[in-house]
Amino acid sequence: MTAVSEVRATADQVRALADFATHLRMQRGLSDHTVRAYLSDLEHLLAYAGRHGRDELCDIDLGVLRGWLASMAAAQRSRSTLARRGAAARTFFEWASRTGRVPADPALRLASARAASRLPTVLAVDSAAQLLDVARTRADDADPVHLRDWAALELLYATGARVGEICGLDIDDVDLDERTVRVVGKGDKERVVPFGIPAADSLGHWISRGRPALATSTSGSALFLGRRGGRVDQRQLRAVSHEVAGLAGVDDIAPHALRHSAATHLLQGGSDLRSVQEVLGHASLATTQRYTHVTAERLRASFEQAHPRA
Repeated sequence: MTAVSEVRATADQVRALADFATHLRMQRGLSDHTVRAYLSDLEHLLAYAGRHGRDELCDIDLGVLRGWLASMAAAQRSRSTLARRGAAARTFFEWASRTGRVPADPALRLASARAASRLPTVLAVDSAAQLLDVARTRADDADPVHLRDWAALELLYATGARVGEICGLDIDDVDLDERTVRVVGKGDKERVVPFGIPAADSLGHWISRGRPALATSTSGSALFLGRRGGRVDQRQLRAVSHEVAGLAGVDDIAPHALRHSAATHLLQGGSDLRSVQEVLGHASLATTQRYTHVTAERLRASFEQAHPRA
């Protein structure tokens, strides 16, 4: 906790952050990545408060919180950063107040900065097909890593799963006969997602030919492996996504864009919003609804290009 140590964090602050991290992991089921993001934002807040003579948690009031956000706005930090850090402060102080670490919640009236609304990056259907065709062709060399890349990209697009969810899959999570995969999402919530024949084909090749070539005594039950036999890392699949997109000559994309593309193409193909919500594992339908904006934007662009009275 570097930012806190710079202002000589009190024992109470260090303890509170450690207890809050435990609460986020155990009670709210958040991932280590999300917990680290929360702590980083709070460390930034405590560093700001310390520079202004507010060394204890109970010294931080609404004015300090507003000044903290205002200082970041003046430094031209992005709206998404302001929104995320404001949310971290509200979540922390609600917890701190409820658990008696501060006498009252100073963030109760802290206004919420709205993140800029951006439509997600989405591949056209033919571009997605081109990307996956290149991944399949590259796997013809029988390199087990290329077989893995093909299967992982196919599954990312077929299921709309997050890259972390794909990396966390075990062999038993996949049912090739039923063409379904059991995914553990945010908050340790499980969902079963179907996939199609192309993904089943790529998985069959990976499981029968690719995985055995990489597996070691320490591989365990992990579905996707790295070249040394350990569970594949998210960074590896992100690099694969960029590399194959370059080879395919399509827009440079991260794996998350395949999730966005899967959701958008499902809606374009006639799936209802609730079904797409279930496939993606969204807790709120409002999160899924943004994909309707993507399809609406594409429809408008098509209309303006093709309609004689556009």
